[in-house]
Amino acid sequence: MPDIELVNMDRHICRNVNLKIMDREIFVVVGTTGAGKTTLLNVIAGVADYSGSVLIDGVNVDRVSPRKRGVGYLFQSLALFPHMTVESNIAFGLSAGGTEKSAADSRVTSLMEMMHIKHLAHRYPHTLSGGEKKRVALARSLAPSPQILLLDEPTASLDHQTAKYLRTELVSLLKELEMTTVYVTHDLREAEEIADRIALMSHGRIEQVSTPHDFFFNPRTEFVSEFVGMLNIIECTRSRVLTSGLVEVVSDEMTMVLPYDGGAIRKIAIPPDDIYISDVKPPGPALNRFTGKVEEISRYGSNVRVRVSIGKNKLLAELPSGAFDELSLQEGKDVHVVIKLRRLRYVES
Repeated sequence: MPDIELVNMDRHICRNVNLKIMDREIFVVVGTTGAGKTTLLNVIAGVADYSGSVLIDGVNVDRVSPRKRGVGYLFQSLALFPHMTVESNIAFGLSAGGTEKSAADSRVTSLMEMMHIKHLAHRYPHTLSGGEKKRVALARSLAPSPQILLLDEPTASLDHQTAKYLRTELVSLLKELEMTTVYVTHDLREAEEIADRIALMSHGRIEQVSTPHDFFFNPRTEFVSEFVGMLNIIECTRSRVLTSGLVEVVSDEMTMVLPYDGGAIRKIAIPPDDIYISDVKPPGPALNRFTGKVEEISRYGSNVRVRVSIGKNKLLAELPSGAFDELSLQEGKDVHVVIKLRRLRYVES
């Protein structure tokens, strides 16, 4: 599968974009609405005019038509044909490209099995759930065996559980196919889960390109730091491996369990929005639960930031104003603190 390079690319809000996407990586572009993410995909696909250059596997494709660029594109709108069955929707690109019917039928059947939608073959789009429509659209984008796959908010409009399940399956599929993928989302958590590397866009500019780990521990601009969230960084006093994939870490009076893949731990990073605060003791196991004291409360846009001291450590928690208003919190008050395990990170010494 090829790499992709944008050289001095201009289109609408995007100005002088230079970007290299490596062969077979899952490259996730993150940014708010209007940042230029979809424009970036349209330029790579060749469905929008632009200045500058697009190179695919080192070859300039500026004058190559979208159909001949070897790119599969899952649009955010999905663009399924309402008058066609699932089977016909998936086969459309193959038929338009002149693929023989027997070969097209075989490819469509294989894709429906791969996407677990064979039982939907004769259904129409209006009868499908949101998750089913996404699978059909993805199968259609994969049908012509593209070298590159572009995904525009593929889990948007899905409920949390369905989105997470589809995302897990999608990553597994992409790794199996070893396909160069550019995946657009507004959700940094989603990017963190699936990306080999992340690019953060703002107003048509690339603010930073790095691994998920570097985004959290080495933000290069104030904008990146603010987008990621002001991480709580605490020093590790000692640690011990509990079992495969889990480690117990001690920092002053705090003992926490977090995911672990080896190495000596020096510091721990805790995202502010993954700290749960309650004025009453919450139910559940005692894992990663502490008692602290509210030191400071401040409003920040639609959120409230609460600084809590737990022994010598001071943590900043961030919660929606609505959730905060349901609590009886004030400075100097004791509170219960729960730190969610799944997004804890550490720096190796």
